[in-house]
Order: sequence, then C-alpha cells, then structure tokens
Amino acid sequence: MADENCTEVTQFTFSGLTEHPQLKPILFALFLGIYMLTLVGNLGLIALIRASPQLHTPMYFFLGNLSFLDVCYSSTISPKMLLDLPTKTKAISFAGCLTQFYFYAGFATTEIYLLAAMAYDRYVAIAKPLLYQVVMSPGICMSLVTVSYLLGLLNAIVHTSALLRLSFCGPLVINNFCCDGPPLFVVASTDAHLNEGLMLVLVGFNMMTTNLLILTSYACIVVAVGRMGSAAGRRKAFSTCASHLAAVIIFYVSAAFNYMQPSSLNSLESKKIASIFYTIIVPMLNPMIYSLRNEEVKHALTSFIGRKMYF
Repeated sequence: MADENCTEVTQFTFSGLTEHPQLKPILFALFLGIYMLTLVGNLGLIALIRASPQLHTPMYFFLGNLSFLDVCYSSTISPKMLLDLPTKTKAISFAGCLTQFYFYAGFATTEIYLLAAMAYDRYVAIAKPLLYQVVMSPGICMSLVTVSYLLGLLNAIVHTSALLRLSFCGPLVINNFCCDGPPLFVVASTDAHLNEGLMLVLVGFNMMTTNLLILTSYACIVVAVGRMGSAAGRRKAFSTCASHLAAVIIFYVSAAFNYMQPSSLNSLESKKIASIFYTIIVPMLNPMIYSLRNEEVKHALTSFIGRKMYF
C-alpha cells in the first residue's frame, strides 16, 4: 500500500543514457544519425513500394506496413530521447509517460504479429506458388495486418490500464531513457508484482504464439524446399527467407531479454542496452536487411531512378 503522506507525482525524470558531458554530443550525433537513417530508409522503402508496380505483391504489402510500424515505433522514443540528451533535467509529465508507453507497447506488439504474418506469406509463396495470389488475396493480407494492429492495441490498453493502478510518490527518477514497464515497476510506491506477472504472461503469450506460427511456417518451408529438384530453386527460396529470419531473430532476442525476466535495480542497466537495440537500432536495420540483398528492390530502385532521370 502506498504511504498516506506521499505526494503523487505529476512528472517523472529520466536518468537518460549518460551523465558524462563528453559523451553527450557524441551520443546525440550518433542517435540523430540513426534516427535520420531510420526515417529515410523506411519512408523511402514505402515510397518505392507504392511507386513500383512490380512490388505490388503481398510480400511488399507486409514489408511496407513493417516500415510504417518502424517509423512510428522509433518516433515514439527517439525524438524525446534526443531532446533530453543535451539537457540536465530530463522530465516527462505523468500523462506524457503513459502516452509514450501506450504507443510503444502497441507498436511493439503489432510488429511481432506482423512478422508472424510475413512468415506465413513466405510459406505460401514457397510451398503453394500456384495458389499464392489466391490464398494471399488483398482481403486476406488486409485482414492479417488489421488483426496485428488490433492485438497491439489490446495489449497496449491492458498494460496501460494496469499501470494506472500503481501509485508513484515523487520526486522520482526512472532509470531509463523512455517510459517502459520494468523501470516504472521498480520506482512504484505500491506493489507492482501484479503488473510484472501480467507483463510476463502477456509478453510470454505473444512471443510464444508468434514464435509458434513462425516456426511452423518455416518447418513447412524446409519440407517444401527439400522436395524441390532444382538447386537454384532451393537457393532462391532460402534467400527470400533469410532477410525475414534475420529481422525476427534480432527483434525477438532483444525483446525477450528485456521482458522475460523480473525487474530489479541490478538488471535495469542491461535492459537499457537491450531497449536501445530494439527500439532505436532495429527500426534502422530492417530496411537495410530487406533491401541490400533483395534483387527485386534493387531492380525497382534502379528503374525508379531511371524514370526520374529520364523525365
């Protein structure tokens, strides 16, 4: 139970990334560059997909939505972090903290379900190529994306509502650069075990469900590829999956490290590093992962640049 004499907080203060004055301008330049690359890479990929008829396929429909999510996801965290880096006091209002946490949780959950939908898309493309356009019709693709967003919205509502039951006696310093569950649970004045258990259960459920869907899809892909008679066909099939697998592994490992363990003061520093990785680094990496080794994207980009230069 919260102390009856405590003063309910109206704002929180972040500890931030560092207190070393020499590191602040370096980190500011580094993360500003990463954020700019994230925006340019993801928005550029969205524009290229929309402008290139050869990319109007289910795979790139999902990829465009993933890029949109990465822009939203990164923009929930990075601008506030960049504004706070040069300042001594890194404050955020209670309402602002809840808002940031809500969108952060919603976009993160939506992304893992979208990655599962993309795995299913790869399975259909490789195992049932003749039925691909029928099975992955525009209506089915839109439904899979819509369900991903709805599940993200529901997850965010549950976690944000659970946060409202906690009391925070000020002034408080959150050992992080953004509003996330584990650091908030540590500084709560009331017992946060219910919140920790809820996060463990829901994050565990979301990750196990999507992992099961992804592993099942890839198990079926392996079987389908094993039946192919052509070595070139097998290489092409695996190359189309490599980018997706890389994105899944990077996102899931860092997210699991951050949420699938109890909160404690000792673990918050390592969790902060994991948070930096999957909230700031991963959104920048995704367009690179899906573009650098993707011949269709390279060809579409070359054609697009050629058209622009011609006109």
